[in-house]
Amino acid sequence: MKRRTLLVSASVIALVAGGGVLLLAPLAADPAGPKDCGTVLPPIPAPLAHAPRASTPQPPWSQRGGTVNDASCLSRTPVAGIVAVKSEKDVADALAYARARGLTVSAAGVKHSMGGQAFRQGGLVLDMRGLDAVRLDPARRTVTVGAGASWHRIQEALHPHFAVKSMQSTDIFTVGGSISVNAHGMDHRAGAIMGSIRAIRLMRADGGIVTVSRNENGDLFRYVVGGYGLFGVILSAELEIVPNDVYRSDRALVATRDFPALFAKIAADPAIALTYAHLSTAPGTLLDEALVYSYRRVREDQGLERAPLREVGSTRLRRLTVNLSKHGDVLRGLKWWTEKRLEHRFETCTVSRAQAMGQGESCLVSRNDPMHDSVAYLRNALPRETDILQEYFVPRGRLLPFLAGMKAVLRAHRANLLNASIRAVGAEDNALSYAPREAFSVVLYLNQKTDRDGNRRMAGLTGALIDLASAEGGRFFLPYQLHYTPAQLRRAYPEIGTFFAARRRWDPDGLFGNSWSARYAPAFSG
Repeated sequence: MKRRTLLVSASVIALVAGGGVLLLAPLAADPAGPKDCGTVLPPIPAPLAHAPRASTPQPPWSQRGGTVNDASCLSRTPVAGIVAVKSEKDVADALAYARARGLTVSAAGVKHSMGGQAFRQGGLVLDMRGLDAVRLDPARRTVTVGAGASWHRIQEALHPHFAVKSMQSTDIFTVGGSISVNAHGMDHRAGAIMGSIRAIRLMRADGGIVTVSRNENGDLFRYVVGGYGLFGVILSAELEIVPNDVYRSDRALVATRDFPALFAKIAADPAIALTYAHLSTAPGTLLDEALVYSYRRVREDQGLERAPLREVGSTRLRRLTVNLSKHGDVLRGLKWWTEKRLEHRFETCTVSRAQAMGQGESCLVSRNDPMHDSVAYLRNALPRETDILQEYFVPRGRLLPFLAGMKAVLRAHRANLLNASIRAVGAEDNALSYAPREAFSVVLYLNQKTDRDGNRRMAGLTGALIDLASAEGGRFFLPYQLHYTPAQLRRAYPEIGTFFAARRRWDPDGLFGNSWSARYAPAFSG
């Protein structure tokens, strides 16, 4: 959800709520820390560790034993410990320690994958966030970054002259995590992050370091990108960057059935650099209306001064908006109404002279601005509930049938849908590609209860949506909850057997692992 929508929606909803300040306070409260709601991960036995075969130095622990969790709060997992990585030597020492004791190793950033993809029961976890150096090379139009660097940090280093070529629509993620899932975002021309990678420094299971790229160790490169950390530890990456152009933002409200034709016009216009669409979550128009946002480069605007990047404010008000929309059809409908009717009048413009433009006219922003959002307002202190991301990729010609089926599934399962959006992705040629041909991605942000019934209902909804995507020739994104069967995984990703076979070839001792591979690899070991 974009920041401008939340602020306006919150203002309207607060007026409707009237005197319920005390009742609303918990909905706006800051979280005391990360949530821990237990686990829904399938039972996965820990690998059998053994006494060390050789004397190895202790890695720099930040936690010995204990448990870890991820952003879902539903993946609590006991681990051998967490290593605070500050250097490449720390990684090498941790791998040697794990090899000597028969431990698996997982690399973790901010752990926003929601199915234990950053850790495994009984394993050693590398906290890569300390490996966060950022080095800009203006002449080469590249930036070299540590795997633990966040996009927020990278944007601040690039602004005001340069911008990221490809990243997610929010900036909280680490580069290593984004590469491991081959993340994509709002730039429908740049494609996913794989297309902007010049080279990756990778530490193999034996502690050796290799460079992988399209031109060097190209086969391994295709497995590392979107490989979920199973082929080595990403140490750093050299990424292409682009000018921090000034854009004129625009939006159009259309019937969803007209979206494909509108997107075709956007795709044919070389001046439009970013685009995405929000779908209605209101009960009466569920997925039937779309607000299509686009950002156009105009030559005469490029001499304007770029303002410093701003942190998103009004966190509590925005959080209140999100949490109120979880409580019934009326409030979900009101939020969609304010986004349609009011939010454009309150949009924050960031480039000089933009504030003088009339209400409802185009706003001027730099390329960095739309993605400079750390979404603090999505974290809350509400007990016994959590918010879940899902994403489905369907061939562009099958979007409308897929959305029609999705609407029926959401209603049948009484899903608590907070936000739905569409982005365009190109054909991605990594080994485990979510888009082997051009596709639209449909991103869902769902609320669920964390009790047994809430988890059961989410599993049923997820299975139904995965089957729907497969029926339309599509796929589902793998970094989320493990509510799917090996058969569903094989149907969506027929190359999954080859993927796990390649993992065994490059890591025959199985040093690198996580809950996702422990759950599914045994089904494809033949």
